[in-house]
Amino acid sequence: MRIIIVGIGAVGGTLAGSLALAGQDVAAVARGPMLEALRGKGLTLRTTAGTRQAQMPVFASPAEAGIRPDDTILLCTKTQHTEGALDQLRAAGVEEQPIFCFQNGVENERLALRRFPNIHAVTVMLPADYVTAGEVVAFGAPKLGIFDIGRYPGGTDAADEALIAALQTADFRAWAGESVMASKYGKLLLNLGNIADAALPAGELRDRLQERLVEEGRAVLKSAGIEAADVGKADPRRDEFMKIGEVEGVDRTGSSSTQSLARAAGSIESDFLNGEIALLGRLHGHPAPLNAWAAALGARMVRDGMAPQSVPEDEAEAALAR
Repeated sequence: MRIIIVGIGAVGGTLAGSLALAGQDVAAVARGPMLEALRGKGLTLRTTAGTRQAQMPVFASPAEAGIRPDDTILLCTKTQHTEGALDQLRAAGVEEQPIFCFQNGVENERLALRRFPNIHAVTVMLPADYVTAGEVVAFGAPKLGIFDIGRYPGGTDAADEALIAALQTADFRAWAGESVMASKYGKLLLNLGNIADAALPAGELRDRLQERLVEEGRAVLKSAGIEAADVGKADPRRDEFMKIGEVEGVDRTGSSSTQSLARAAGSIESDFLNGEIALLGRLHGHPAPLNAWAAALGARMVRDGMAPQSVPEDEAEAALAR
């Protein structure tokens, strides 16, 4: 089994580096500065245990990688880039190969299932930063990340077990689950606070905004009849397998949304996090004004080139008062 990782950012880079160092057959599909850096010197993986250099074949597209019948594909792009990645996979000749959505939000699996029959959902708990091309920093310990994995929309199969076995040769722990989307909706709730991390400096106001976004999101999911599992700090697997540690010489940049702004990526995933709650609220008659504001704020921060933590506090207070 060759593992093709599409999208080499914080999550994709940590997966690619650790799996390659564990001796798995890995191919990376990257773009832009990351593609150039990987082709030049490989991937630098910095963790709580130290710094390692990983080498793997790197390609600009799935077609360049050459799709094989026994390939397993890990989709690690942000949701706003998923359709483009899926189009590339189709053009490369992917048909029945399993595609695993190692992505935040709950829209990616639907997008993928429109094109391909063998789709798997993954809840990703992997605290990592990607700000500098060619380098990722993973803060999880003793495992770099933990995952819930299953077929979409439900069930498990041999492809899940094969990938779990490969992941567990590296610095990860994973479990197969019949209802993985409940876990993914639980992670969605946690990610609703990403925009608060991107918009405001640490402090009481940011904490209050994060809490209210999650509270509103939980109420919307309940109205929509959607189950959301608790994958937060109360999940005992975190204590056993993955706590956030310190990496020498590195301070965490913040959420994935903050990282996108910090490296001027040109897009942000808030439309598929806070925007998902706004959408569900509109569909089910349960307005979600705070999450709707948060989704629009993310788009405005990208459009206006705003720096992380630069939103005026009075604007956030006004949103909370709605």
